[in-house]
This record gives sequence, C-alpha cells and structure tokens, in this order.
Amino acid sequence: MHQDARTTVPAPSERLTVPRLMSVPLPIEFDGRSAPRWLEFFRDERGYTALTVVLDIWSATCAVALGVWWTSGPVGERGIAALSWLFVPIVIVILTTRSMYKQKLNHRFLDDVEPVETSVAVAALGTLTIMMLAVPQLPTGGVTPEYVRPSEVVLRIWLCAAVLLPLTRLIRSLVQRYLRRKYNFGVSALVVGSGPIAHQLVARMKQVPDYGLRPVGLLDDLRPTDADLVHVPYLGASDDLENAVRKTRACELIVAPSATSDEDLARLAHEAHRLGMRVRVVPRLMDAVGGGAWVEHLGGVPLIVLDRIDPQGWQFAVKHTGDRVAAGLGLLLISPIFLTLMLLVRLSSPGPIFFAQPRIGRDGNVFDCLKFRSMRPLDPGAAAFELKDGSAPGGVEGEDRRTWIGKIMRRTSLDELPQLINVVRGDMSLVGPRPERPEFVELFEMQIRRYGERHRVKAGVTGWAQVHGLRGQTSIADRAEFDNYYIENWSLLLDLKILLLTVIAVLRSAE
Repeated sequence: MHQDARTTVPAPSERLTVPRLMSVPLPIEFDGRSAPRWLEFFRDERGYTALTVVLDIWSATCAVALGVWWTSGPVGERGIAALSWLFVPIVIVILTTRSMYKQKLNHRFLDDVEPVETSVAVAALGTLTIMMLAVPQLPTGGVTPEYVRPSEVVLRIWLCAAVLLPLTRLIRSLVQRYLRRKYNFGVSALVVGSGPIAHQLVARMKQVPDYGLRPVGLLDDLRPTDADLVHVPYLGASDDLENAVRKTRACELIVAPSATSDEDLARLAHEAHRLGMRVRVVPRLMDAVGGGAWVEHLGGVPLIVLDRIDPQGWQFAVKHTGDRVAAGLGLLLISPIFLTLMLLVRLSSPGPIFFAQPRIGRDGNVFDCLKFRSMRPLDPGAAAFELKDGSAPGGVEGEDRRTWIGKIMRRTSLDELPQLINVVRGDMSLVGPRPERPEFVELFEMQIRRYGERHRVKAGVTGWAQVHGLRGQTSIADRAEFDNYYIENWSLLLDLKILLLTVIAVLRSAE
C-alpha cells in the first residue's frame, strides 16, 4: 500500500517544540450536519448495549425458527422443538461472558467474528447436551424414518446462527459507523487536562469519529491558553465537574496528565462515578502500556502488569518464517498478474521493469525496496526538482512522468507487488511499519517522538498505520504512534486483521 508519497514533515518553526513532547495532529472540525429529528434521541448512543442484546436475541430466535423449519419430520415430538429454544438464552449468556456487550473504542466487526462464532458453537453444543439428557430415548431397534434426531435440529440451528448473528452485527456496525461519520454520533466526553496529551486526545477524537467519542469540554485547575483549548471550551477547574456535566450532558470523563494533584484526580474519578459517568485514565507510563496489560492487587494497591513483546524472540521468528512462506505462495498464485505487469511496464516506456530504492529496515539496516517502475525516465535537460520547505518527498515530484500503466498501478497499489520478493528475501515482513529513505529517517528521528523505535521490527508491505488511513499526506508523528502500538500489541491475529483490512482498503482504489 502507498504510504511513502506525500508525507508531512513539520515546518522548521515547529521542529523543536511540540513534536519533541507529543505527536499532536492538527484538529479536524466536523461538518456540523444535523441528523433527522427522530435520530437525535440516539446521538449519545446510550442504548448501545440494550440494542446489541436485542439484535442478538432476534438473530438467535430467527436461527432457531429457521433450524426447526429446515428439519423435515416430526420435530415437535419428544419435546425437541421446545428444547431447541434453549439455544437463545444460552448463546446470550455465553456472549455476555465473552464481554461482547461492552462498548469499546474503535471496535470493528472483525473483532466480533471469532468470539461470536465460538459462542454460537459452544451454545449449540450446550443445547445438544441438554437435549440428549432430556429427550426420551427411541425404542430399541434404531431410528426409524418418522423420528428426528436432536443433532439434526441443532446442526441446522448452528449453521443458521453462525450466519445470522455475525451478519446482524455487521449491519449494526456499518449503520453505527455511518451515523458517527455523517452525523457525529457518539458519547459526549469531558477531558481533564490541557497539556500535549489532552490536546492529542481531543484531536484524535475529532479526527476519527469511529471511536464514538465527542469532546465537549476541558477541565483543569490551571486555565489553559486559547491556543491550548483545541476548539473545545474550557469549563473550569476539577471542582466544577458537576456543573460541566449538567451543561454538556457528558457521559465520559477522560483523565489526562494535568496540573491537578493525584489526590484530587482520584476524588474527581469518584465524583464522576457518582454522576453515572464512565472514567478512562491515561496511565503515567503510557508508552509502555500495551493491550495485553492487566491489573493485579497487592493488598488494596492496584498494580498494572505490563505484557512483554520481544521483537527478537521466537514469536517474531515464527512470524518471519510464515511471512516468507506466504509471500512465496502469493507470488506463485499471482504469477500471471505479475508477469503481465512486467510486460506492460516494459512496453509502456524505456527503462527497467523494477524500481529499487534504498530504505531503512530492522535495526537501521538498509535494503533495496522494490516496486514496479511507474514513471518514464527523467529528461536529462529537465530542471532539478526542489523540495518545498516543510514537505516530505514522494509522490509526483515535478513533472508528472507517470505512464498509463503506472497511474493504474498506483491507484490500485499493484506497483507494491514486487515487495513480496523483499519478503521472500527476508528484508521485509508482510505486516510492519512502512520503510522510509535513509536521509529522511535521520531527520524524522530528531523531530518526531519515538520515531526510531519503529525499527525494532522488520518493515512491512502494509501496516497498522496504513489501514487506519495514514497514507499520503498524513502526519509522520501519527504514523510513528500507530506503528509503535502495532509492535507493542503484536499477535498473529492482529497481522491477519491488518491483511484483511488492507484488502478492503485496496479495493477502494484510493491513491
């Protein structure tokens, strides 16, 4: 996927200020479109959990009805049809134990597939067990055609539920995302703090409506300057929480590092709970806390246990071996497309088929990143291209020399296919941080917080940043943030999720 083109470099006046402290993206304002009046009641998404439960009950009920209808024979005899309805409460209970009714930030449908399918299978097994114990046994001599086995009904219920429950959740997810993006649906949130981290939280909530959070105000014991308000109002000190909640009807409180003391912040969290708010806290060691962290208690003192991801460990060795095997198989499968593109590139204009460019990979090692050549050779008499101050290299620099096949390949990301050769060689992984040119890596490491930590792992053909829209003219600081999140929360399941999201992104044909 394209990411190296048109990236954004901080202007010289910004290089020694905010980027050294925090990756602060510029806030993006919503378009302010109003939802239809009948939808305004749902703007705060207060009924999210209840709606999800109702939809799951409806899907499970339809699955049982379809399964019973699908089964030929006297299903009503021996109580089989009646016992089939136990599937509905059983699957709801199992989904609850899997935390499938908790509202999570930026939750995607792909996150639901495995737990929902597992819950459906376990519920079907539980229903079948109850049936086998409760249904009277048939007379000795075997099953006659007029009888129905419980397993026949449960199998059909399982198949119907395995389709209906995920499908219903997919539709709900698509509708929810549409409402969040078009009408700014989501939970209203107050942010405690006014420093760089609070600025980043507000900006991220505004940039990505899929999180489902709408910042409605800031609270801090030290009044922030107008420049620090990031387009949300200052609502007073921490003591003004109750008045701020009444004014904004906020449902969430996000506590960022601030001038308020820890004792006052703890009191503030208790007060927010009394007001019925959900409280989220930015941990002090935010750079070291990954998704695998958990909380233990030593007496009454909570301890956060940090999960350890070792890029030099056996897990990443397995990942890299799997990448090379998968890339080799992928090259074999797409060989007709690959060879066709090679021929078209050769016929489109004089020059080599592949374009090799030095890039920085794992541990700062330099390798030649391969692409299909998409441009005509540079005219020797053409004026040299001068990079504008504050902009990054890449894209169409100077005269547009893209060939007709080059434009198509860039639009569909097909010019990236030769990087599968880099994966087979061991220079890259299928998933990882996108590589940058050596001359710019040194610059970004001086300017961008934690940029150099991206090189703990191999560079990737696609990455966590790219599937979140950080391609083209987007913030280098944001990419570093997402890339480091990927490294610290890596798993094979996360790699599979990124590859699926990459396919979806490529099909959208965004250049």
